[in-house]
Parts: sequence; C-alpha cells; structure tokens
Amino acid sequence: MILHCVLLRLKAATTGEEKQALFESVVALKQVIPGILDVKHGPNISPEGLHGGFVDGFAVTFESAEARDAYLVHPEHVAVGERIVSSLDGGLAGLLVFDLSL
Repeated sequence: MILHCVLLRLKAATTGEEKQALFESVVALKQVIPGILDVKHGPNISPEGLHGGFVDGFAVTFESAEARDAYLVHPEHVAVGERIVSSLDGGLAGLLVFDLSL
C-alpha cells in the first residue's frame, strides 16, 4: 500500500467553503479511479508549529504503487490537481507531496 500525503499552502483569501469544495473533489476521485482505498483531509493539528505554512492537506491510501501511478495520470486527477494548484499561494511552490510505502 502507498500513503500519498499532500500538504497545501492555500491562498489567504480561500474561504472555508472553497477549501471544503477542493477536498470534496479529491474524495470524489475514489469513485472514479480504481485502487483508491481511502481519502482523509483536514487542517494540520500539530502543536509543534513546524508546518512551514502548509496548514491544510489530504492523504490518499492506494492499494499499490501501480494504482498510485495510474491515479497520477488519470484525467480526473489532473483536472482536480489543476484546480488545487490554482488555489495555492505560489502555485506549485504551495504544494508538498510525500509518499510512504505502508
């Protein structure tokens, strides 16, 4: 299994409703892309203060590296990804991706 962690530095003007809509679009990918086992999202709740401005994020659990790789190029993911990047402070500079093998 692969845990695909995505940390976001959203633009300051992003409303709570806009954040929720972005996260819901990620969750909806589970219904159209095979191999997604789970999607979680929310704000960073660490008390350490080491977030570097990445205060929102989501994690997608995939059944395999192959499922993750298929997700990365899937047209629905690409569309959601473009929407997310356009909402970030600094575009791609406002995105951090970290994958773990479980």
